[in-house]
Amino acid sequence: MTAPETIIRPALPADLKDVAEIFAHYVAHTVITFEETPPPVADWQRRLDDLTALGAPFLVAERSGGVAGYAYAGPWRPKPAYRHTVENSIYLAPGLTGKGLGSALLGALIDRCATADFRRMIAVIADSGSHASVALHERFGFTHVGRLTGVGYKHGRSVDTLLMQRALATGR
Repeated sequence: MTAPETIIRPALPADLKDVAEIFAHYVAHTVITFEETPPPVADWQRRLDDLTALGAPFLVAERSGGVAGYAYAGPWRPKPAYRHTVENSIYLAPGLTGKGLGSALLGALIDRCATADFRRMIAVIADSGSHASVALHERFGFTHVGRLTGVGYKHGRSVDTLLMQRALATGR
């Protein structure tokens, strides 16, 4: 579980510099995201504003007064019939993986999406060779629904994506 000093809360504009720095690490050093240029803080502000307008959560894990990670749920696809389906994104500060922060963020994200009347959550996971993200999602009831082969190319290699999903609200 997370340490007692970890707080999961909605992201604030003041958090976005830390969010941008966390994400920039993954852009530069991994294939976990297919972004090749880190978005500036202004892009994160637009994302926060857009998600807030949709009623979708953008959360941070605050630890020792700083942002230790973040998670948000955004539209799966832009077409109106997909309006009740979201895709999740979770990123942790380098060096803070394996401490329960991902579980705390994903659990809170699922709860808030269900409360907001979203019905399905999709995870699109880069097959980077690490199974931590897949295992995290499996613990929260996500099931494997597909693999897209070679759809990404970053750092000189082709990368597959794994698709996982789970229901958020029953009977829909």
